[in-house]
Amino acid sequence: MKGEILQSEEEKSVADVSISGIAGYVSSHKYQELDGKRWIANINVTSLVFVAPLAAAWAFSNTVAWTYGSTQALPWTTVVALVAIWALVGYPLTVIGGLLGRSVRAARGSSAPFRTRTIARELPREACTRRTPAQALLGGLLPFSAIAVELSYIFSTMWGRETYTLYGVIAIVFCILIVVTACCSIGLTYMQLASENYHWWWRSTLIGGSIAVYMFVYGIGFLLHSTSMGGPVQLTQFVTHLGLLCYAAALACEWCSLPVKKKGLDIGL
Repeated sequence: MKGEILQSEEEKSVADVSISGIAGYVSSHKYQELDGKRWIANINVTSLVFVAPLAAAWAFSNTVAWTYGSTQALPWTTVVALVAIWALVGYPLTVIGGLLGRSVRAARGSSAPFRTRTIARELPREACTRRTPAQALLGGLLPFSAIAVELSYIFSTMWGRETYTLYGVIAIVFCILIVVTACCSIGLTYMQLASENYHWWWRSTLIGGSIAVYMFVYGIGFLLHSTSMGGPVQLTQFVTHLGLLCYAAALACEWCSLPVKKKGLDIGL
C-alpha cells in the first residue's frame, strides 16, 4: 500500500511539473503586455509561486509525521526524487515557456481608450465600503456561495469515507465559479475606476483571491463539526492540505479576476 502511495505521489508530481512550460509562457506573455522589464525575476517567481508554499507546507507536515512515526511520512529517497523532478523538469520547462512567451511580441497599437496624463492625479478619499479590504471580501463572497454546496462533498471525500462520483457536476460548478469571479471583478473594478481610483491591479487580484478566506473558514468549521480528527499528525495534515487547497483556489481565481490591457479595453480573463 505504501509503495502505491509513493508511486502515486511521483506520478502526480510529474503531471504537475509537465505543465510548468504553460505557466512560464502565459506569465511571460502577460508580463510583457504590461510593459514589465524584469522578465528574469518574473520567470523565477512563476516557478516558485506555488512550488515554494507547497514545499514548505509539505515539509512541515512530513516532519511532524516523521516525529510521531506515522506511515504518512515519505522516506528521504522519495523527497530527493520529488526535488529532482522539479529541478530537472519543472524549472527548465518554466524557463523555456517564459522565453517563448517573451519572444512572442504583444500586439502593438493597443492603448487605453482614454488619454493619460504624465502627472498622476490625486486619489479621492474613499468610504470604508469602497476600500480594498471591503471590496475584496465582498468580491469573494458571491463566488464562494456558488461552490459552497459542492465544497462540502469535496471535503467529505477528502477527509471522510465517501466516494465522489459527480465529476460532471464539479466541472459545471468550476465553470460557474470562473464566470462569477470574472463578473464580480469587472463590476467592482468598474466601480473603482468610476470613482477615479486608478490603482486597480492589486485590488482586482484580491477580489478573486479572497475566496480562499471563506474556504479556509468553511474548512475549519468542517473540521470542528463534521470530523473526529485529533492529534498533531491528523490536525497538521488537515490544516496544511486545506491551506494548499485554498491557496491554489486563490491563484486560480486571481488569474480569472485580473483585468488586462488588451485592444484598449480592460476585461476580466
